[in-house]
Amino acid sequence: MSSSEHVGETHGVRLVDGLTTGTSVRRTRRRRVIVRRWLVAADVVGLVLAFVLVGGTALVSEDALRNVALFALTLPLWVLGARFFGLYEHDNHLDHSTLDELWPLVLFVTFGTWLGLVTASILELDWSMRNVVAFWAVASVSIPVLRGAARSFARHSEGYVQNTLIVGAGDVGQLVGRKLRQHPELGIRLVGFVDADPKSMRADLDGVPILGTPDDIATLIRDHDVQRVVVSFSNDRHEQQLGLIHGLRDLDVQVDLVPRLFEAVGPVVAIHDVEGLKLLTLPPIRPSRVALTAKRGADIVGAALLLALLSPLLLWFSWRIRRDSPGPVFFRQERLGKDMRPFTVLKFRTMVVDADDAPHRAYVESIMDTRAAPTSSNLYKLSRPDAVTKVGHRLRRTSLDELPQLINVLRGDMSLVGPRPCLAYETALFEPHHFDRFLVPAGMTGLWQVSARANATFREALDLDAQYARNWSLGLDVRLLARTPTAVLRGRGATS
Repeated sequence: MSSSEHVGETHGVRLVDGLTTGTSVRRTRRRRVIVRRWLVAADVVGLVLAFVLVGGTALVSEDALRNVALFALTLPLWVLGARFFGLYEHDNHLDHSTLDELWPLVLFVTFGTWLGLVTASILELDWSMRNVVAFWAVASVSIPVLRGAARSFARHSEGYVQNTLIVGAGDVGQLVGRKLRQHPELGIRLVGFVDADPKSMRADLDGVPILGTPDDIATLIRDHDVQRVVVSFSNDRHEQQLGLIHGLRDLDVQVDLVPRLFEAVGPVVAIHDVEGLKLLTLPPIRPSRVALTAKRGADIVGAALLLALLSPLLLWFSWRIRRDSPGPVFFRQERLGKDMRPFTVLKFRTMVVDADDAPHRAYVESIMDTRAAPTSSNLYKLSRPDAVTKVGHRLRRTSLDELPQLINVLRGDMSLVGPRPCLAYETALFEPHHFDRFLVPAGMTGLWQVSARANATFREALDLDAQYARNWSLGLDVRLLARTPTAVLRGRGATS
């Protein structure tokens, strides 16, 4: 029986093995419902907080009770407006966060406040412009903050976790499985793989079972209470995979597809339609001179401000390093920047003087393989406790040893955001597309640092760096900068 024959009749109303659409809907939408309820509560509380903090009863100069009643009546309209702006629709995306919706949130609050002002003018209500502006400002801050807290609470709910199957247990499917397991904050519980001809399981997925073949998918979804299915590459024919995907849509589970040539598809792509045929358009691979000039201007301003603000911290670290072990404050090393130009990168010294770099060379080569196993710390980073100083352990764990690179940014060697500055000997391990990373300046933070850090193999880190360079934009830089403090504070993927 082919996978497409697993779906029953009449538009998926009746499915094989007794799995009904109604049951699947109730099971699949748990996460969506939980998150939406928390977000609605966050929006309402944020609006009420803004109303109270700016002296809401003074928004109209007359009857205070009437003002409160009018505001209460508008709350359902605010929620409907948030839905119109799509602010409750994206939490099934694994990489979605409150930072991604900051701009839509500000637009939503601005539009709602402006609409209220117009309504007040029509009704000839005597509103205080100062209070209106204050309400807009407070709501623009309180709603995103409360939304972030709401998502955190939602993720601690058992209903938020989605049991997940991966169709395809080849290299790509197992790579997806490894990434999902290393990020528990995504709320994904990997229950197993589905493949008629699986590869041997990689070491970091030991214990994850092959549950069956695509012909068993409906039964497996029912038996394992599955809410999400990731379809990766397999040896099945195109028609079989298409039939499987249609069957999954009728089962009403969340379906994620790993696209062919996924290495070339970055965070900035456009989707076009030619008579129903979808085309993914990749942006120009080389940034324009104007764009790079704007990036350089932002780097100068940002690095200068950060150096001024952090100077007491930098001086304190310098003092601690000198006290902790003999040797210089800074570690200097030649790295490759834009167009493979060599430069001297600065970092706080975290290791003893004259530490041998041979172990690092050997380790980088060993984790070039995407099937490489992590260390005992579950990270893809060499741990050398015998060579790292006491202060160095703390600096590495928080990535604060990178702060002197702000000087490199001011010099023009680096950017605030960009690929990791690589060592010359690492290029011997590059594949041709990895050299795209040299199209833009190296950076202090970037797509790899925010997305994976030491959770990725060296090969995967190179793929992310090249993906960033091919899809670079100022907007992408802003998003990555906004996400960097969270990635650092979590400490996930860092090592000492």
